[in-house]
Amino acid sequence: MKRAFLSVVVLSSAVALAQGGAPAKKPSGGKPAQATAPAKSEGPDVDRLPFTPDSIRQVVTYHQPRIQECYEDLMAEKDQKVEGRLMTNFTIDANGLVKGAKVVKKSSTLKDANLHDCVVAVLSSMTFPKPPDGADHPIEYPFNLKAIE
Repeated sequence: MKRAFLSVVVLSSAVALAQGGAPAKKPSGGKPAQATAPAKSEGPDVDRLPFTPDSIRQVVTYHQPRIQECYEDLMAEKDQKVEGRLMTNFTIDANGLVKGAKVVKKSSTLKDANLHDCVVAVLSSMTFPKPPDGADHPIEYPFNLKAIE
């Protein structure tokens, strides 16, 4: 069975945050951001969306504030404003669940292990529309992160 390879892009910007809602409250004390999944009634209705690059982008855009929170927490801990790129890979399985999420270190300019762990946790908690062919679909997804003033 031929696997489709979907590639989608999202930029961390005020526009993405406006589309995805307000960022979640930052945890206090420099703790890593929690990667809790939103309630089923929040965000895109993945049961009704088709499995397309646009619907994948919708789901990631909805969760973008959580990715930004991972980045902002890192910036607060290090007391600096380093901008950069994280290239991620993950697979959407037949049930729309994420498996094998990882940050591709070779293609990423942000090299912080805590940031990588937080982003992987957020990605792993996402649910996407189910692929109609019942196959696993590998996704490559870059995040361009910068401080939002």
